[in-house]
Amino acid sequence: MLSTERLLLVPASLPMLDAIVKEDWPTLSTLLGGVNFADNWFHFPEAFVWLRDYALEFPIDLSWWNYLVLHQKDHCIIGTCGYKGAPGPDGSIEIGYEIAEPYQNQKLGTEAAQALCTYAFTFEMVQSVCANTLAEENPSVKLLRTLNFQFVQETTDIEVGKIWEWVKMR
Repeated sequence: MLSTERLLLVPASLPMLDAIVKEDWPTLSTLLGGVNFADNWFHFPEAFVWLRDYALEFPIDLSWWNYLVLHQKDHCIIGTCGYKGAPGPDGSIEIGYEIAEPYQNQKLGTEAAQALCTYAFTFEMVQSVCANTLAEENPSVKLLRTLNFQFVQETTDIEVGKIWEWVKMR
């Protein structure tokens, strides 16, 4: 578990992922100690299906994957964040994050992303942290600039379209 001033980033276990896929909120709440859930706290249900199925098929270290973002004061899950797999051979690791709308514009996404970067850089093998955004000025771009990520390039993702690639070096 990663902790910040206002958040706990709880690694999603297989039972938690299974509860999310099944939309079994009472079970997920129980697994997390009786938390509540912000409306629309996650936007990519297909990612949870993929992650659960992958974790069932391959023995992986789930700490390099998904975290549930728990607002400590409200005792409420407000989003997700994590890595898109273990560090690559070049020492890079990609992060992603999402925060429910009622909790946006409070720098909670920045806090979660900073925790991911700090944790990643505790591993000597990690030389850089990467992130992708839509190819436009938006809150995610502002978040990455705040955390001193550098713009790398614009590319095209076959599912999303044009994206901007960002990197933060050790």
